[in-house]
Amino acid sequence: MSILSRFNDIIKSNINAILDKYEDPSKLVDQYLIDLTKDLAEVKEETATVMAEEKRCKKALDENQKEMDKYVQLARKALEAGNEEDARVFLASKQKLAAQQESLQASYDAAKLNSQKMRQLHDKLTDDIQTLKTRKESIKSKVSVAKTQEKVNKYAESADKYNSTLGAFSRMEEKADQMLNKATAMGELNEAAGYDKAAELEKKYKFDEHSASVESDLAALKEELGL
Repeated sequence: MSILSRFNDIIKSNINAILDKYEDPSKLVDQYLIDLTKDLAEVKEETATVMAEEKRCKKALDENQKEMDKYVQLARKALEAGNEEDARVFLASKQKLAAQQESLQASYDAAKLNSQKMRQLHDKLTDDIQTLKTRKESIKSKVSVAKTQEKVNKYAESADKYNSTLGAFSRMEEKADQMLNKATAMGELNEAAGYDKAAELEKKYKFDEHSASVESDLAALKEELGL
Protein backbone atom coordinates (compact mmCIF):
# COMPACT_ATOMS: atom_id res chain seq x y z
CA MET A 1 0.00 0.00 0.00
CA SER A 2 2.89 2.36 0.71
CA ILE A 3 4.10 1.80 -2.85
CA LEU A 4 0.77 2.99 -4.27
CA SER A 5 0.72 6.02 -2.00
CA ARG A 6 4.25 6.92 -3.03
CA PHE A 7 3.44 6.88 -6.73
CA ASN A 8 0.26 8.87 -6.22
CA ASP A 9 2.31 11.48 -4.36
CA ILE A 10 4.88 11.54 -7.15
CA ILE A 11 2.25 12.15 -9.83
CA LYS A 12 0.43 14.83 -7.82
CA SER A 13 3.65 16.65 -6.96
CA ASN A 14 4.73 16.60 -10.59
CA ILE A 15 1.43 18.10 -11.74
CA ASN A 16 1.57 20.85 -9.10
CA ALA A 17 5.18 21.63 -9.96
CA ILE A 18 4.29 21.95 -13.64
CA LEU A 19 1.32 24.21 -12.92
CA ASP A 20 3.53 26.49 -10.83
CA LYS A 21 6.24 26.59 -13.50
CA TYR A 22 4.19 27.30 -16.62
CA GLU A 23 1.46 29.80 -17.42
CA ASP A 24 1.12 28.79 -21.07
CA PRO A 25 -1.13 25.68 -21.33
CA SER A 26 0.48 24.67 -24.66
CA LYS A 27 3.86 24.41 -22.93
CA LEU A 28 2.24 22.88 -19.87
CA VAL A 29 0.63 20.04 -21.80
CA ASP A 30 3.95 19.09 -23.43
CA GLN A 31 5.77 19.07 -20.09
CA TYR A 32 2.87 17.23 -18.47
CA LEU A 33 3.17 14.49 -21.10
CA ILE A 34 6.91 14.21 -20.59
CA ASP A 35 6.56 13.90 -16.82
CA LEU A 36 3.66 11.47 -17.03
CA THR A 37 5.63 9.30 -19.44
CA LYS A 38 8.51 9.20 -16.97
CA ASP A 39 6.08 8.33 -14.17
CA LEU A 40 4.54 5.62 -16.32
CA ALA A 41 7.92 3.98 -16.86
CA GLU A 42 8.52 3.94 -13.09
CA VAL A 43 4.98 2.72 -12.35
CA LYS A 44 5.32 0.02 -14.99
CA GLU A 45 8.55 -1.25 -13.46
CA GLU A 46 7.09 -1.27 -9.95
CA THR A 47 3.90 -2.93 -11.21
CA ALA A 48 5.96 -5.71 -12.74
CA THR A 49 7.74 -6.15 -9.40
CA VAL A 50 4.45 -6.33 -7.49
CA MET A 51 2.97 -8.77 -10.00
CA ALA A 52 6.08 -10.93 -9.69
CA GLU A 53 5.64 -10.89 -5.92
CA GLU A 54 2.04 -12.03 -6.37
CA LYS A 55 3.18 -14.92 -8.55
CA ARG A 56 5.85 -15.89 -6.01
CA CYS A 57 3.31 -15.93 -3.18
CA LYS A 58 0.88 -17.91 -5.31
CA LYS A 59 3.59 -20.42 -6.17
CA ALA A 60 4.56 -20.83 -2.49
CA LEU A 61 0.90 -21.30 -1.56
CA ASP A 62 0.36 -23.88 -4.30
CA GLU A 63 3.54 -25.77 -3.46
CA ASN A 64 2.59 -25.86 0.21
CA GLN A 65 -0.83 -27.22 -0.70
CA LYS A 66 0.79 -29.74 -3.00
CA GLU A 67 3.06 -30.92 -0.19
CA MET A 68 0.10 -31.23 2.15
CA ASP A 69 -1.75 -33.33 -0.41
CA LYS A 70 1.34 -35.48 -0.87
CA TYR A 71 1.61 -36.26 2.84
CA VAL A 72 -2.07 -37.11 3.01
CA GLN A 73 -1.59 -39.58 0.14
CA LEU A 74 1.48 -41.06 1.84
CA ALA A 75 -0.39 -41.42 5.12
CA ARG A 76 -3.21 -43.19 3.26
CA LYS A 77 -0.76 -45.63 1.65
CA ALA A 78 0.95 -46.24 5.00
CA LEU A 79 -2.38 -47.15 6.61
CA GLU A 80 -3.24 -49.38 3.68
CA ALA A 81 0.08 -51.10 4.22
CA GLY A 82 -0.68 -51.49 7.93
CA ASN A 83 1.98 -48.99 9.02
CA GLU A 84 0.00 -46.74 11.34
CA GLU A 85 3.11 -45.17 12.85
CA ASP A 86 4.35 -44.12 9.42
CA ALA A 87 0.94 -42.64 8.66
CA ARG A 88 1.13 -40.69 11.90
CA VAL A 89 4.55 -39.21 10.84
CA PHE A 90 3.18 -38.18 7.44
CA LEU A 91 0.14 -36.54 8.99
CA ALA A 92 2.33 -34.64 11.48
CA SER A 93 4.31 -33.18 8.56
CA LYS A 94 1.04 -32.32 6.89
CA GLN A 95 -0.08 -30.46 10.04
CA LYS A 96 3.11 -28.38 10.03
CA LEU A 97 2.44 -27.37 6.44
CA ALA A 98 -1.18 -26.62 7.30
CA ALA A 99 0.01 -24.19 9.96
CA GLN A 100 2.01 -22.35 7.25
CA GLN A 101 -0.88 -22.42 4.80
CA GLU A 102 -2.84 -19.69 6.57
CA SER A 103 0.16 -17.37 6.62
CA LEU A 104 0.94 -18.11 2.97
CA GLN A 105 -2.68 -17.48 2.02
CA ALA A 106 -2.66 -14.09 3.80
CA SER A 107 0.59 -13.12 2.05
CA TYR A 108 -0.83 -14.12 -1.31
CA ASP A 109 -4.08 -12.21 -0.74
CA ALA A 110 -2.16 -9.04 0.17
CA ALA A 111 0.20 -9.44 -2.81
CA LYS A 112 -2.75 -9.99 -5.14
CA LEU A 113 -4.51 -6.86 -3.87
CA ASN A 114 -1.35 -4.78 -4.31
CA SER A 115 -0.89 -6.21 -7.77
CA GLN A 116 -4.45 -5.32 -8.75
CA LYS A 117 -4.14 -1.76 -7.48
CA MET A 118 -0.77 -1.23 -9.14
CA ARG A 119 -2.19 -2.57 -12.38
CA GLN A 120 -5.16 -0.18 -12.08
CA LEU A 121 -2.79 2.72 -11.47
CA HIS A 122 -0.68 1.66 -14.44
CA ASP A 123 -3.72 1.32 -16.71
CA LYS A 124 -5.20 4.65 -15.59
CA LEU A 125 -1.91 6.44 -16.15
CA THR A 126 -1.64 4.87 -19.60
CA ASP A 127 -5.19 5.96 -20.45
CA ASP A 128 -4.54 9.48 -19.14
CA ILE A 129 -1.49 9.81 -21.37
CA GLN A 130 -3.41 8.61 -24.41
CA THR A 131 -6.28 10.98 -23.62
CA LEU A 132 -3.93 13.88 -23.17
CA LYS A 133 -2.21 13.12 -26.47
CA THR A 134 -5.54 13.25 -28.29
CA ARG A 135 -6.49 16.50 -26.55
CA LYS A 136 -3.08 18.13 -26.91
CA GLU A 137 -3.71 19.63 -30.34
CA SER A 138 -7.09 20.93 -29.22
CA ILE A 139 -5.49 22.62 -26.22
CA LYS A 140 -2.73 24.13 -28.35
CA SER A 141 -5.29 25.33 -30.90
CA LYS A 142 -7.29 27.08 -28.18
CA VAL A 143 -4.13 28.71 -26.83
CA SER A 144 -3.23 29.92 -30.33
CA VAL A 145 -6.69 31.42 -30.82
CA ALA A 146 -6.49 33.06 -27.39
CA LYS A 147 -3.12 34.63 -28.22
CA THR A 148 -4.49 35.90 -31.54
CA GLN A 149 -7.47 37.38 -29.72
CA GLU A 150 -5.11 39.16 -27.34
CA LYS A 151 -3.30 40.72 -30.32
CA VAL A 152 -6.63 41.75 -31.86
CA ASN A 153 -7.62 43.36 -28.57
CA LYS A 154 -4.36 45.32 -28.47
CA TYR A 155 -4.84 46.54 -32.03
CA ALA A 156 -8.41 47.50 -31.16
CA GLU A 157 -7.06 49.60 -28.30
CA SER A 158 -4.59 51.20 -30.71
CA ALA A 159 -7.43 51.93 -33.14
CA ASP A 160 -9.21 53.85 -30.39
CA LYS A 161 -6.05 55.90 -29.89
CA TYR A 162 -5.82 56.52 -33.65
CA ASN A 163 -9.42 57.71 -33.72
CA SER A 164 -8.68 60.07 -30.85
CA THR A 165 -5.63 61.40 -32.72
CA LEU A 166 -7.64 61.89 -35.92
CA GLY A 167 -10.25 63.79 -33.93
CA ALA A 168 -7.54 66.07 -32.56
CA PHE A 169 -6.25 66.73 -36.09
CA SER A 170 -9.77 67.53 -37.26
CA ARG A 171 -10.15 70.05 -34.46
CA MET A 172 -6.79 71.63 -35.33
CA GLU A 173 -7.78 71.82 -39.01
CA GLU A 174 -11.07 73.46 -38.08
CA LYS A 175 -9.27 76.01 -35.95
CA ALA A 176 -6.82 76.73 -38.80
CA ASP A 177 -9.76 77.32 -41.15
CA GLN A 178 -11.26 79.72 -38.65
CA MET A 179 -7.96 81.60 -38.37
CA LEU A 180 -7.67 81.83 -42.18
CA ASN A 181 -11.24 83.02 -42.58
CA LYS A 182 -10.73 85.63 -39.90
CA ALA A 183 -7.52 86.90 -41.49
CA THR A 184 -9.23 87.10 -44.91
CA ALA A 185 -12.13 88.98 -43.44
CA MET A 186 -9.78 91.40 -41.70
CA GLY A 187 -8.02 92.04 -45.02
CA GLU A 188 -11.25 92.74 -46.75
CA LEU A 189 -12.28 95.13 -44.00
CA ASN A 190 -8.94 96.92 -44.14
CA GLU A 191 -9.21 97.27 -47.94
CA ALA A 192 -12.75 98.56 -47.66
CA ALA A 193 -11.69 101.16 -45.09
CA GLY A 194 -9.05 102.63 -47.52
CA TYR A 195 -11.37 102.88 -50.56
CA ASP A 196 -12.08 106.53 -51.86
CA LYS A 197 -15.13 106.71 -54.13
CA ALA A 198 -14.56 110.37 -55.17
CA ALA A 199 -11.02 109.59 -56.29
CA GLU A 200 -12.34 106.71 -58.35
CA LEU A 201 -14.90 108.93 -60.08
CA GLU A 202 -12.25 111.56 -60.66
CA LYS A 203 -10.32 109.07 -62.73
CA LYS A 204 -13.45 108.42 -64.81
CA TYR A 205 -13.99 112.05 -65.74
CA LYS A 206 -10.39 113.20 -65.87
CA PHE A 207 -9.40 114.78 -69.24
CA ASP A 208 -6.99 112.71 -71.18
CA GLU A 209 -4.45 115.26 -72.55
CA HIS A 210 -2.60 112.60 -74.51
CA SER A 211 -5.72 111.58 -76.43
CA ALA A 212 -6.64 115.27 -77.17
CA SER A 213 -3.18 115.93 -78.66
CA VAL A 214 -3.49 112.90 -80.93
CA GLU A 215 -6.89 114.08 -82.16
CA SER A 216 -5.51 117.59 -82.90
CA ASP A 217 -2.63 116.17 -84.98
CA LEU A 218 -5.01 113.93 -86.88
CA ALA A 219 -7.34 116.87 -87.78
CA ALA A 220 -4.40 118.99 -89.11
CA LEU A 221 -3.15 116.12 -91.25
CA LYS A 222 -6.59 115.58 -92.75
CA GLU A 223 -6.93 119.29 -93.57
CA GLU A 224 -3.57 119.26 -95.30
CA LEU A 225 -4.58 116.34 -97.45
CA GLY A 226 -7.97 117.81 -98.26
CA LEU A 227 -9.79 115.01 -96.61
